[in-house]
Amino acid sequence: MQFGRYYEEFEVGATYKHWPGKTVTEYDDHLFCLLTMNHHPLHMDAHYAGETTDFGKNVVVGNYIYSLLLGMSVPDVSGKAIANLEVESLKHTKPTFHGDTIYGETEVLDKTPSKSKDDRGVVYVETRGYNQDGTAVCTFRRKVMVPKQSYGDARGGEQPGRPTPQL
Repeated sequence: MQFGRYYEEFEVGATYKHWPGKTVTEYDDHLFCLLTMNHHPLHMDAHYAGETTDFGKNVVVGNYIYSLLLGMSVPDVSGKAIANLEVESLKHTKPTFHGDTIYGETEVLDKTPSKSKDDRGVVYVETRGYNQDGTAVCTFRRKVMVPKQSYGDARGGEQPGRPTPQL
């Protein structure tokens, strides 16, 4: 199974549909909030959210949804990346709630060969996340430096660093 792509494999206009989706649980949301020290009651306190917000229930913290979509995109987009260079924009367009299932897809917007090194290039992509109803919940654009095939070949091919089993 392929993990990531070389620069030559990206085509402007191509869309990669990431699979599988992920159902977001209350545990996922609370753990992410605790790990990142985001203790806003909108995410952590069901009574507060139910009594004082327009949503009437907890909203999943947006950075978890962004991180989830970023992770979903790795096998299709940045699995071979040399560097994530920039997140140009990040938009949370609708809230996500406990029990929602998030799906993602990434479209290649542009690609540019490196001017300083001929074994790599920069790929410009937009990742879109949507829930089980097809409602868009998060969109972000980023630039990723990816190797060309020659870079991979010089460093061990598809699975660099994998040892040979001693049987």
